[in-house]
Amino acid sequence: MTVVHSAPRFASNEGVKAALSTALGDMLVEAHEEHGEILFTVKRERIEDALRLLRDEHRYQQLMEIAGVDYPQRAERFEVVYMLLSVTKNHRIMVKVTASEKTPVPTVTTLWPNAGWLEREVFDMYGVLFDGNTDLRRILTDYGFEGHPFRKDFPLTGYIELRYSEEEKRVVYEPVDLPQDLRRFDFMSPWEGADYVLPGDEKAEVPPVAEVKTTEKKSETGAGEKTNDKAAEKVAPAERSSGSVAGQGDANPAPVDTGKDEPGAPAPTEDRPDRKPRKETARDTSGATEPEENGED
Repeated sequence: MTVVHSAPRFASNEGVKAALSTALGDMLVEAHEEHGEILFTVKRERIEDALRLLRDEHRYQQLMEIAGVDYPQRAERFEVVYMLLSVTKNHRIMVKVTASEKTPVPTVTTLWPNAGWLEREVFDMYGVLFDGNTDLRRILTDYGFEGHPFRKDFPLTGYIELRYSEEEKRVVYEPVDLPQDLRRFDFMSPWEGADYVLPGDEKAEVPPVAEVKTTEKKSETGAGEKTNDKAAEKVAPAERSSGSVAGQGDANPAPVDTGKDEPGAPAPTEDRPDRKPRKETARDTSGATEPEENGED
């Protein structure tokens, strides 16, 4: 039976990496597939040629996004990632280049007009320069802002922020002042554990838990022999059924009849004398709750 789905099927990655690697030729630095996605690293100065080739000859018509990544420990610390979509093949690939703070990346506004806004975002957040972009202005931060917020060495204190003041009914500029120092980075996964004490963890230091004490004997309970014997008399053994104790679980066990009454338990209701009839109905509260005189003992 053929199942028809409203959503189109994504094209397979089979053969794509090899075919595009051959097409990119000497422009290609590295190609690999990771997490179901194909990534191509190309030479920075050839990025415009590489993307034009992919757009015109391999039908990757749309530039969906340009993202930046910061690796401060690298000589060329930044990566600029271009995410392409083929509408006709329903397939996506990623192309990336590396750059440093002083090595501009050629603009691709000559290929896609929306690249102008996307390159401005990467410039604003990371400080990557795009050669040929005629309108490389900040797009997310404020006028006159200094620094690039997404750099991993960017301090969050000592800068100016703006906000709208309800009290003054206007936009005001204020210095950013955070109490914690956020300039230290170890580039380590938080799940691996840090080699220093994180703020707040010093409060969690407690002495080791003593060995758990169990009461293997009645003498270890602290209640005494008389109390233990008394408790044994009051509890009737329960019949187990399907691994469940009476009154627990989802089975339906019944308690075992020991032939002994529970000390202090109320008498069965069927052994109690009937109540005397009331002389009035509920319309008169005092009369309805008082027994008739001729029925009293």
